Amino acid sequence: MQSELPALNEQLFDHNFKGDIDPYELFDKWLVLASEKEPIANAMSLATADKDGLPDTRIVLLKERADNGFTFYTNTQSVKGDELAANPKAALGFFWKSLNWQVRIRGNVVSVSDEVANAYYKTRPLGSRIGAHASDQSRPLETKQELMDRVAKYETQFGEDVPRPAHWSGYTIEPIEIEFWCDGEFRLHDRIRFTRENTNQSWTRQRLFP
Repeated sequence: MQSELPALNEQLFDHNFKGDIDPYELFDKWLVLASEKEPIANAMSLATADKDGLPDTRIVLLKERADNGFTFYTNTQSVKGDELAANPKAALGFFWKSLNWQVRIRGNVVSVSDEVANAYYKTRPLGSRIGAHASDQSRPLETKQELMDRVAKYETQFGEDVPRPAHWSGYTIEPIEIEFWCDGEFRLHDRIRFTRENTNQSWTRQRLFP
């Protein structure tokens, strides 16, 4: 992988744009290399906006680079869930400090199917599955003990057979823009942006000023 990536990056940032590059394929290879150097390489900033257009951001974990985009899971009744219901568009940002690379992604957001959500939920640790029931994510909490009491309640209720709560699921960002950024000396960075008007179209590629 490490021997393969420099050639891909050279092709990506070649002045004449020689050859075709699939941005999904390149992202996958960057993520693998980042995972060799970063403890949580799948951490990403997720930016959303509420119904009034006020932006919001937080760190979530990429759980799958699906065929149609980038998938994460959460409580759908959380602030991010409410914002995505009101405005189903989002942006993602990855930054890998050890490589000094970043990837920026923008697109529409769709919910994963119940089948996909159920399959992933079953792979989560028991404590995380209990926590999905116990936490009213983003809602006011008087004391930590209140949360722990709810955890104990659901541990008693479910044992190890914990069903996925209806309010816990996944979202996939279907990108219309993906930008790759490599640090350059004297801030003369390399930036390439892939764009398309919708997910049925092929990508176009454009170099950007740093």
